[in-house]
Amino acid sequence: MKSFYITTAIDYANGSPHLGHAYEKVLTDVIARFRRQMGDTVHFLTGTDEHGQKVQASARKQGIEPQAYVDKVSAEFQALCARLEISNTDFIRTTEPRHKQVVRDILQKLFDQGEIYEAEYRGFYSTRQEQFLQEKDRLPDGSWPEIFGEVSEIVEKNYFFRLKKYQEWLIEHLNSHPDFIFPKYRQKQVLEFLKEPLNDLCISRPRERLEWGIALPFAENYVTYVWFDALLNYYSAVVDKGLWPADFNVIGKDILVPPHAVYWPIMLHACGLPPPKALLVHGWWLQGGAKMSKSTGEVVNPLSLVDQFGVDAFRYFLIREMNVGQDSEFTVEQFLVRYNSELANNLGNLVNRTLNMATRFAAGVLPAAEVTEDAERELQALWTKTHAELVPLCEGFQFHTAIERTMVFVTATNAYIEKRAPWKLGKSEAPADQALLRTSLATMAEALRLAVAALQHVTPSTTVKINAVLGYTPGPDWRAELAWGAKLNGAKVAPALVLFPRPTPPAATAPGKA
Repeated sequence: MKSFYITTAIDYANGSPHLGHAYEKVLTDVIARFRRQMGDTVHFLTGTDEHGQKVQASARKQGIEPQAYVDKVSAEFQALCARLEISNTDFIRTTEPRHKQVVRDILQKLFDQGEIYEAEYRGFYSTRQEQFLQEKDRLPDGSWPEIFGEVSEIVEKNYFFRLKKYQEWLIEHLNSHPDFIFPKYRQKQVLEFLKEPLNDLCISRPRERLEWGIALPFAENYVTYVWFDALLNYYSAVVDKGLWPADFNVIGKDILVPPHAVYWPIMLHACGLPPPKALLVHGWWLQGGAKMSKSTGEVVNPLSLVDQFGVDAFRYFLIREMNVGQDSEFTVEQFLVRYNSELANNLGNLVNRTLNMATRFAAGVLPAAEVTEDAERELQALWTKTHAELVPLCEGFQFHTAIERTMVFVTATNAYIEKRAPWKLGKSEAPADQALLRTSLATMAEALRLAVAALQHVTPSTTVKINAVLGYTPGPDWRAELAWGAKLNGAKVAPALVLFPRPTPPAATAPGKA
């Protein structure tokens, strides 16, 4: 079995989870579940980034210690993972000893190698982004972009990592590994960024300005810059497991350049470690064409949608609606369109019809198909086409298209039922009609089983529920489960299953804001 190591970005412990956090968790979980279905042994890491100036300031504002503050926020993110049925195998916190020791070891190694040196810094600093700025970061009118918040001029001694020394190596690595960043156009953006010379990276903050961080092992009166600390979580979590390098670091586009595409691979290379095999960069959820923002209050609380519609409906919408790598617009209205038209009226309807008719016309025991005519051949041919597309689409992270193809098949199955009209065949005593009735019941049940298998990594709870009411336990080989066959012959079905119920009127209003 092949090992597969995937990570989310670790969430900054300076606020409650919102839709963007939930999407990254669900996307990574869908990939992890898909890889398990393909036979891989998956290690899936997520966690929280808990140091830095913003955390220290937020804790002071609440009158509590930083550790108490991050304990509370980290618990919220762990609860989010549980509620969204995220199948992570580890949750790392950067305040844990296992992480802090690795950070200090790597800092000492780089310092001993001469990759870290002390120098005086004179320039501009963004507290919001916790980074030093350069003149080139200004807008044409001389002001600073809003993303940096308040910018102050400072002069202080600090420690610097020799980042620019490795600029040519990074350019060569990107050119020789064209699939390092998905989607590919993001890799071109990084190469454009690297056309400008890099500066060495300030990797320390004086304790008199920032106490909440990992102390430098060679200068205890300084703490580590939060990005240098946080990025190392992907390595510190598996340093003793032999899983490095990661197959994918899944991140948002806002932290690609420079942290993940520049700092991270160079840090690893300087330590003699390989970079991750790839970065998967997803887009943003937008409202009215703009990124959802805590500063404007336009941040959807994902748990409000989960509580109203169920976890699988929420997971389904996130993966169905967004093309990985692109931005997508979020509205409650569009959520309800997907919920009603695809889940309730299409998949839910197929479940209800299958159980109801098997109960009415076959005493709840699924019969074997006895005849094959054009209607059955057409549906089976559509599944053959759909089946052939599913794995390649998922391997290319085109989950939204794989779902769309599956739903086309579900729609075709409901159309097949209309054509066969088992409720009419059930009234006939003619042997040919009875044979066709048994065939139609077997065909619709098998089609439902296949559609559910195709959605398994997206809607895991729904898959379990539907297989249970079909009286079916899937085998260990997921790809074998995708073959049209007679696995349900003789299965005893439940009389009913309520899936995706109609939302009550209050649920159609905008969910609460975080």
